Amino acid sequence: MRPLLLAALLVIPSAGAAQSLSVPAESYKLKNGLTVVIHEDHSSPVVSVNVWYHVGSGREAVGRRGFAHLFEHMMFQGSANVGDDQHFQLVQDAGGTLNGSTNTDRTNYFETVPSNYLERVLWLEADRMGWLLDAITQAKLDNQRDVVKNERRQNYENRPYGLAGIRTNELLYPPDHPYHWPTIGYQEDLSAASLEDVKGFFRTWYAPNNASLVVAGDVNPAEVRRLVERYFGPIPAGSPVKRMAPRPAELGNAVRETLEDRVTLARLNLAWPAAEDWHRDAAPLSVLATILGGGKTGRLNERMVYREQAAQSVNVFANPAEAAGTFSVVVTAREGASLSHLEREVDEELARLAIEGPTAAELEQAITRTEATFVYALASVAGKSDRLNRYATFRGKPDLFNEDLARYRRVTAADVKRVAGKYLVNRPRVAVSVVPNGRRDLEARPAEATP
Repeated sequence: MRPLLLAALLVIPSAGAAQSLSVPAESYKLKNGLTVVIHEDHSSPVVSVNVWYHVGSGREAVGRRGFAHLFEHMMFQGSANVGDDQHFQLVQDAGGTLNGSTNTDRTNYFETVPSNYLERVLWLEADRMGWLLDAITQAKLDNQRDVVKNERRQNYENRPYGLAGIRTNELLYPPDHPYHWPTIGYQEDLSAASLEDVKGFFRTWYAPNNASLVVAGDVNPAEVRRLVERYFGPIPAGSPVKRMAPRPAELGNAVRETLEDRVTLARLNLAWPAAEDWHRDAAPLSVLATILGGGKTGRLNERMVYREQAAQSVNVFANPAEAAGTFSVVVTAREGASLSHLEREVDEELARLAIEGPTAAELEQAITRTEATFVYALASVAGKSDRLNRYATFRGKPDLFNEDLARYRRVTAADVKRVAGKYLVNRPRVAVSVVPNGRRDLEARPAEATP
């Protein structure tokens, strides 16, 4: 039996089987459709409040790309009973921490505070869920629009290799696919955003029936129910929201592009269409990514970085999302190294795995690393609340910890071998080369075009 690393949660031993996780939670819905999840944990006197709205950049309209992330910023600018920029101050004055984030499929907001401040945080979240519109002004929109546009410049346009990931997804997914554009959006779309556009986005997506609230920590569940009903119960439901259906990317042929940048080292981004989250192949693809790129012993790292010293770094990602998935390999070359050579080495290791499969030791280590990452993420009430909300939002059931972990424990060497052949070997891919200005000789080229 593979040992499960312990964290701040209950691990239940069972004879002859892998240990199981227990994160007790009760779940129910308010009349307005809001999903509520309560997890009681008295190990420390803190509470985490975590709200997910089932909307991300994948729900945006053409010409309004970046709205989900822009709206995340707007949610901190005050609401009917909360003054401008007071949300941060009220939480921080209580000794708490807070933030928000946006991805393709959801936007979340979270606070962790001493448990005696739970009511304050629930009131804050309810006030902006139910009564934000009257507080949104043109001045606030203009201010946060500029903040987001500057964020794009800093994190993408002016950062080395910053546009490579954006361009990779644009080439991997067709223009009408919800993952074609970046979550940060486009400058021209952000400039075009009107006050009515922003209010319309709120009315469509920020209703309680499209949200999930998790309260986890040092709480009394009966008291939580009372407070949630008091503050969230009066918020009216919105129109029904249709769930996003799986839509895997389809590449007819390999796509290549080269970007010149102010960098010293060339970098290669390889990406393949892959399985969406909770697909039967999602877990084997994740284990495959760990076998290839997990630490110093990952196949690509061991060969390209440490043994041959042709690459500065190798990172491998399996990114399953709600509608589709991506499998990516990102290789940064050592100075002067050819990306064509590095791409051939990636292909050789993929082909070996598709023919031979991983060794027993590789598989064991990859699954153990996955378990460790999984459990460590649950060491705090904030980590548990976020995972509870992920399950509640995408699967409709918050306590899926053991079912989720079991997906990875079931992965066999044959599974890894199968998905390597099914998704990666001799399959169409996107290859984006980022080279120093004027050094297109370093770009990755097809084998037949390589001198």
